[in-house]
Amino acid sequence: CADEPGRVVPRMPQLRQHQRLQLTMAVALVVVCALVGAAAAGSAVGKLTAHPKSVEAMQSVGVTPKQMRLLGVIELVGVAGLLVGIWVPVLGAAAAIGLVLYFVGAVAAHLRKGHGVAEWAPAAVILAVAVASAVLQVKR
Repeated sequence: CADEPGRVVPRMPQLRQHQRLQLTMAVALVVVCALVGAAAAGSAVGKLTAHPKSVEAMQSVGVTPKQMRLLGVIELVGVAGLLVGIWVPVLGAAAAIGLVLYFVGAVAAHLRKGHGVAEWAPAAVILAVAVASAVLQVKR
């Protein structure tokens, strides 16, 4: 017991500022990658299951059903790369950059068709989180 007279209770060593920063960055990386991974996975599932809203969105930018399935697979590959990238940094960075490029293309496709904010905002939000994941992946 800690309250026994004469007993010394060992203290946890204080983390150095650099170690705290590394820990904070690691936690941020996992959280941000989980967010972009969940969003991209949800987007992929919509495409692969031909969810009516996904089909409508894809048709509105000129994507065929075959292309839609391919885009869903590409998203899932990116999600897998993010997950594995937690342990293999170069793969995580490549996957994050790939997802950034994917969602830049998604936003551009909607803007090219003259769509309003309601149509391109979901892809733009995922793009913003993907950019954060790419920065964290590259900076580590």
